[in-house]
Amino acid sequence: MLAAEALRLAAIEVLCPTASLEAGGPFPTLAGRAVFDSEPASLQSLDRNAPAGYTPVISLYTSEAAAQLMGEASAAVDTQASAMLVIIAELAVVAEDNEGEFVAPMAEDDPEARMVLAALCSQIRFKLERSTAGGAWRRLVRRIERVDMSTFAAPDFGLKYQRVMMRFACSIRDDEFDVENGGLPEPIRSVHAALPANSYAKAKLAALAAHFAADPATALEGAGIDTGTPVQGDVSLSDE
Repeated sequence: MLAAEALRLAAIEVLCPTASLEAGGPFPTLAGRAVFDSEPASLQSLDRNAPAGYTPVISLYTSEAAAQLMGEASAAVDTQASAMLVIIAELAVVAEDNEGEFVAPMAEDDPEARMVLAALCSQIRFKLERSTAGGAWRRLVRRIERVDMSTFAAPDFGLKYQRVMMRFACSIRDDEFDVENGGLPEPIRSVHAALPANSYAKAKLAALAAHFAADPATALEGAGIDTGTPVQGDVSLSDE
């Protein structure tokens, strides 16, 4: 369902604007440019010399999407859709094992670090739910039905990671296909048109558009009526 993907791509532009990337800042969250689409943070994205010893990062995923009829008597196109936008906010560090270095969430109990992580989560909610910049994202959302936040932990080892999973359960528009003309379906077509020219999301969507070819219906050549009863003799109409 591309409407669910539109939800994620629009969120990426809100949390890491193309204008901020091109200008080198300022960025709307503590994560700065470290915002990732459907993948974890990379080693190259971490600041190894950060005074706090960690780098705030954000990763966005679309974990679920669904569509169903509005009711039993609804037309086939009268649907309601939903999507689960998952945002992983964490304080990432460079860890190492026998196979080399890798990215991991900070695994230390640090009250100050926890407050930084909480601030990052609050920034994400504010930018998506309340900010002017988040207006484009909110046009895709009929309503946010629930926001869940849970901290990653390994109780058997007494570890609580500085990583929070935010789950935005959203009611959204379903895909609306342009059968006659092809191209991207709505609402992702409007998202593509509104994105900055050099944005990451716009380039991804432009590559998709070619996969939606037009499928026009065959033209109607004529119509007739068959009553099922043969006509005997001449039939004429008169005023008599």
